[in-house]
Formats: sequence, structure tokens, C-alpha cells
Amino acid sequence: MRLLLAALVLVFSHTWALANPFLTAQWPNTDFDKRTVELSEIISGGPGKDGIPAVHNPSFLPVGKETRIDPREPVLTVEMAGEVPRAYPIRYFMVHEIVNDVVGGVPIAVTFCPLCNSGAVFDRRVGDRVLSFGVSGNLRHSDMVMYDRETESWWQQAIGEAIVGDLSGTKLTHLPSWMESWEEFRKRNPEGMVLDAPNPRFGYGRNPYVRYDSSRRPFLFSGELPLDGVDPMERVVRVGDRAWPMTRIGEEQRIEENGVVLTWEGTQASALDTARIGKGREVGTIRVRDTQGRDVVHDVMFAFAFHAFWPNGHWNLN
Repeated sequence: MRLLLAALVLVFSHTWALANPFLTAQWPNTDFDKRTVELSEIISGGPGKDGIPAVHNPSFLPVGKETRIDPREPVLTVEMAGEVPRAYPIRYFMVHEIVNDVVGGVPIAVTFCPLCNSGAVFDRRVGDRVLSFGVSGNLRHSDMVMYDRETESWWQQAIGEAIVGDLSGTKLTHLPSWMESWEEFRKRNPEGMVLDAPNPRFGYGRNPYVRYDSSRRPFLFSGELPLDGVDPMERVVRVGDRAWPMTRIGEEQRIEENGVVLTWEGTQASALDTARIGKGREVGTIRVRDTQGRDVVHDVMFAFAFHAFWPNGHWNLN
């Protein structure tokens, strides 16, 4: 029986590869027989491998020298003990989606998937190996599928886990970060650093997904939608397998539940509203800490994405 099942799995894998040459042709080093998800769930997002160019060896500017970013534009903030705080403007992730960086000797991958609004920072170390990440061009549940250049395994950005290839089942360590406006970052960190434009000749600052976060349904998503009464495009704050709607946090301003404290600390422009990112409608800046005041790993993502990756997750609706 086990041999029969193994044979069926192998046949399905090869059948999927033959039926999806666009997805597999550029991946001769990826072992599609090793995986933790159904290959049929993975689709092309349009660009092929590295069609969305990740950033390697990024350069930074002192906060005071950056004049191109609108005050309300969102940035992904990384603050590590003993290190100069760094801001990664979302304008650059609309073009690159991944920045491979090193902060205080820690190799990190700073990532943002526009289709899920998921911004996450990961430690790039797996055992004694340091991985370097690129964009595969594929999607699963409308979320970016990354890949590492060392083994060409495929990784799910929203959960930081390898889903196809030699490293299948391996999880990256998720590091604390948060989204805030450029103005909020620079006021708090006048001596901080900000990611410089990866391509000086490119016209950054535009949103190719105009009105996306007010659309009725997510793009390139065919999965189950969240609970009745929960807008699939509502932003939720995810901590572990729990989600708090941004609307609730906005109403209450401060919520202390399940060992975490969520506070509404300002506003920023939505990166997924108007054509010019800095002109987008206001969305909240949320900080998540434990009861000791320490930053807690979290993500601000659309409700449909939370439900897709945590189908048995807990909704803290009221």
C-alpha cells in the first residue's frame, strides 16, 4: 500500500510538472517530489523567476538626507538592540518585494507581499547556512512564493516556511518589525538610517495596485473566504494564530488580550490605495508588545490571507 501511494505521489508530481512547464522550466535544481503542500495550489503570478528583482547588498542613507519620501508613506521598521534603527520604505517593495540585508551581524530578509499586505522580517540563517532569497514569480493563496538561491527551495512568504524542495518543512525565525509612516520613523529616530533607492534611475513611489485594498475580492485567489461579517480585504493584526481587526483596534485604541498589548499609535498612507503611495487613505500604525513592553512578532495582513494560512486560527473580533 505504501509503495502504491508513493508511486501515485511521484506520478502526480511529474504530471503537475508536465502540465505547468512555465512554473517548472526555470527550476532544474528544485526537487518537486519534496513538498509540504499540494503543487496544484501554486500558480504563476505573471513574472518568471527573478522577474521581480530582489535586492542584495542594499545601501542606506541617514534619515536627514532622505528627501524623496512623502511623510505619510509607509515604511517597515527594524530596530535591534544596540543597532541603528532602519526604515525600509514600502515604495521599494512594490518593485522588489525582498531585501536581503545584514543588521548587527544578523542576516535578515525583509519582505512585503502587496497582494496580502504581508510585511515580515526573517533571520536568513538555517542551521550553519545563510540563505539568500529571491522572488520565484509564483503565488500560493495570493501570497508571494520566495526561493533561496542555495537550494532553490520554494518558501511561503506569509509563514516563512519552505513548501517545495530540499528544505521543505524548514521554518525561518520571524523577527519583530512593524509598519509606520516615514514621518513617525524619522521623528522617533533622527539618527536612524533609511534604505536608499535600489535603482537610482527608477521612478519609485507609485502603486500598481490602485484601489486594491478596497476591492471586493483578493487578486488571483480562489480559496475559502473568512467568516461571515469579516471583509476579506480588512487589515488584521496577526500574532501567532490569532487575528485582531484593525477596525476594532481603531475603535478601542488599546487592547490587552492573550498576553499581548495592541495599541493604535498613529496613521500612515495605505500603499494599496491611490496611484501615488503617499496620497493613499489613512490606515493605522499599530504597535504590538508583551505585558513587559517588549516588541512582539506580528504581521498586518488582509483577513483572507490570515484565514488561508491559519484556517483554524482564532478571531479576536470583540
